[in-house]
Amino acid sequence: METLVVEGLSFTYPACREKALDNVSFTLHNGDFMVVCGATGSGKSTLLRMLKRELAPFGEMSGRIMLGGRSVEDFSDREAAQKIGYVLQRPEQQIVTDRVWHELAFGLENLGLDTGVIRRRVAEMACYFDIEDWFERPVSELSGGQKQLLNLASVMVMQPELLLLDEPTAQLDPIAASDFISTLARLNRDLSLTVIIVEHRLDEVIPVSNKLLALEEGKLLTCGPTRESVDLLRSNLLLREAMPVPVRIAGELGADRDLPITVREGRRFTEEFCGNSIRSLPEPENVLDGEPEPALEFSEVYQRYSRELPDVLSGMNLTVNTGECLCILGGNGSGKSTALGAAAAINKIYSGAIKVFGKKLRDYRGQELYDGCLTMLPQDVQTMFLCNTVREELKDADLDAFPYDLTPLLDKHPYDLSGGQQQLVGLARVLSAKPRLLLLDEPTKGLDARARRLICEVLHKLQAGGMTLVVVTHDTELAAMLADRCAMLFRGEIVSCGTPRQFFSGNSFYTTPANRMTRGHFDGAVTAGDVVVLCRLNAAADRNRREGEYSC
Repeated sequence: METLVVEGLSFTYPACREKALDNVSFTLHNGDFMVVCGATGSGKSTLLRMLKRELAPFGEMSGRIMLGGRSVEDFSDREAAQKIGYVLQRPEQQIVTDRVWHELAFGLENLGLDTGVIRRRVAEMACYFDIEDWFERPVSELSGGQKQLLNLASVMVMQPELLLLDEPTAQLDPIAASDFISTLARLNRDLSLTVIIVEHRLDEVIPVSNKLLALEEGKLLTCGPTRESVDLLRSNLLLREAMPVPVRIAGELGADRDLPITVREGRRFTEEFCGNSIRSLPEPENVLDGEPEPALEFSEVYQRYSRELPDVLSGMNLTVNTGECLCILGGNGSGKSTALGAAAAINKIYSGAIKVFGKKLRDYRGQELYDGCLTMLPQDVQTMFLCNTVREELKDADLDAFPYDLTPLLDKHPYDLSGGQQQLVGLARVLSAKPRLLLLDEPTKGLDARARRLICEVLHKLQAGGMTLVVVTHDTELAAMLADRCAMLFRGEIVSCGTPRQFFSGNSFYTTPANRMTRGHFDGAVTAGDVVVLCRLNAAADRNRREGEYSC
């Protein structure tokens, strides 16, 4: 049965000549799970918002959207709220009450349902999502993963026919993100729920989907069964970069159809492609010459947000050397952003010491700390924007040196940009300060694979020029490509630190898809590039051995 029919959907934002969506058409049946992918600014979020009438942006629209055989424009406000659920990228933006149980009941109360019906539905949903243990808690005490799960439960208690999700795992750690996607797959399977999800992290969602829709500059590239669409997109260089790691590795090694999309399939492909007489690659040489000079030092640092609350940082010790790139990983609520804020003198510590280039933070006067010394890209990049246009925000930035063309965005309001575009503008702005120490909190959140690669390239160039980088991230692939060292923060303390190969090879969950795919077959392969190189080396070794046996 057809659940959703979109016909000839086009949309243009005010004062824009180019269409954000251009004649997009597709059909979903009951129980379909569709992933929407595309480059940053390709129209993914616009498409999703057009499907939810209350969130549709202002502008010129044409085409038709039908749900259950009816135009969404004909729905009453009650029907529109109930039939189509929507989960946002930032959990805090969707939560409207103070307690978990009240958040679950809020939508049903607004529908005017009987108290008995509300209690039954809330109880059932709390059991299904296994949130009974924190049912009475204030939402302010929840982790990022719990908040996003609460958002999903609060939508599902309304019993929607269509569930829309806009990068719901963008701010979640790897374990929370995997759990969230697993929950979505269970809802889709158990309830035959129709799901449309926009994501850049495709390694988790593509394997559980049955449909894939790809957009490029607002136009539909493909929409069809997942495996067929993946095979079709391998010829598109931009979107091939975004595909799951097994797809990219198999494509690089010459496979042209039936590409592996899961870690298990990727492992089978790798083992069949070559042996493993060469199991590992040498560690990269240390980029730092001579005796390292500390750029940032934490010594027994303790921090809490009020006397009544527990410590967020609990005796944290860490040294980052000048010219180094250190990536900090850890679960939601482990203290990563707090540590970065403390280093930037935004969050005040109550014990211990923080030094920047050998000088204690409290000894910096006025704007001395930020004058060509240190700057920070915050997790919520919108807090940086003070002007009405991107052009005004970037008046001091060197756009010619930035790896991503921001020219089409210059006359737009920063709040009218997609999440990924806002990240790029924010990064360009902080780089205009030309700091010696750059702190980055989730710099690739909302970015497509190409933009992430370009950001890596510019950060490598900055590091080669002497800049020190400290990056908080949930993106294990980014850390594997970018870092000299990776550190794990747990309950306010650094519990492990090492090179990317040491760090990710020792972890089971905080690791990369490439490492999970090849562990036991290869040693220390943590990026897709590592796997491709090892496969080619071993394939050559296999050929040489066979030729030697034949000649004998």
